[in-house]
Amino acid sequence: MSFESTMTSDVVGLTKVAPVSRRGFMSATAAVAAGYTLAAGPVRAEIITTDTGGLQAGDARIKVGSEEMPAYFARPAGNTKAPVIIVAMEIFGLHEYIKDVTRRLAKLGAFAVAPDYYFRKGVDLTKVTDIKDLLSVVNAKPDAELLSDLDVTVAWAGSQGGDTTKLGIIGFCRGGRNVWEYAAHSGTLKAGVAFYGAPVDPANPVWPKSPLQLAPEMKAPVLGLYGGADTGIPVAQVEQFKATLEQDKKVAEFKIYPQAPHGFHADYRGSYRKDAAEDAWKQAQAWFKKYGVLS
Repeated sequence: MSFESTMTSDVVGLTKVAPVSRRGFMSATAAVAAGYTLAAGPVRAEIITTDTGGLQAGDARIKVGSEEMPAYFARPAGNTKAPVIIVAMEIFGLHEYIKDVTRRLAKLGAFAVAPDYYFRKGVDLTKVTDIKDLLSVVNAKPDAELLSDLDVTVAWAGSQGGDTTKLGIIGFCRGGRNVWEYAAHSGTLKAGVAFYGAPVDPANPVWPKSPLQLAPEMKAPVLGLYGGADTGIPVAQVEQFKATLEQDKKVAEFKIYPQAPHGFHADYRGSYRKDAAEDAWKQAQAWFKKYGVLS
């Protein structure tokens, strides 16, 4: 089977982005030292960094059956009843960009948790440099196990004093797709925000239903944020998904940024588009406020 045939639409969007010059990027050594993944390509020197001032933040281990799932969390210091927002990561593991997003959410008042749900393969995805090696791990993740891992993460946040009656989820790339999947699964989710999550999956026995197929089962309102210049997720596919959700009378809104490629929010990559990223982040906050996740 060729690599091309295993490429999911999110990966197509990642690998087929307009070429970027090497100016304005960190050396590989500096990028690794700063905690970024290399598989996504060169790391921008002008990355967004969010400090831990006023926060309690750090690594955690979440008990999943007989194992422990690594996670990163951030929440307002001293706030025991903060709303819970799960951060569903890209395929690149729990690296510094995902941790920074977690801190950004904590600065907004949330108890944000990013679980490393690919941990069972024993591979640190942040250290993998070849996207082909990543795909063999992430494409083998069964949805049933993923959804269970997310449920366990929510329960853990609740056990740590988070308010799971105000539950949100936000995800990027493959994590955006996982937001849609979770919105069809969870009866307690208040709202989700999906950044360029593929509506349609390639054939994969461990992914029984794509987000598009799950449209009738959506239980929570989701905001979908997409790039009009995404080479992997055609705008027509997003429009089809939107029409299907409307037909099924589901609450969902979509915003497409015409010039933005896949990964436009990922400020560590060449795909970053400042205007689209900043507007999308504002939209995400407003969505979580509208549906009672953030106050």
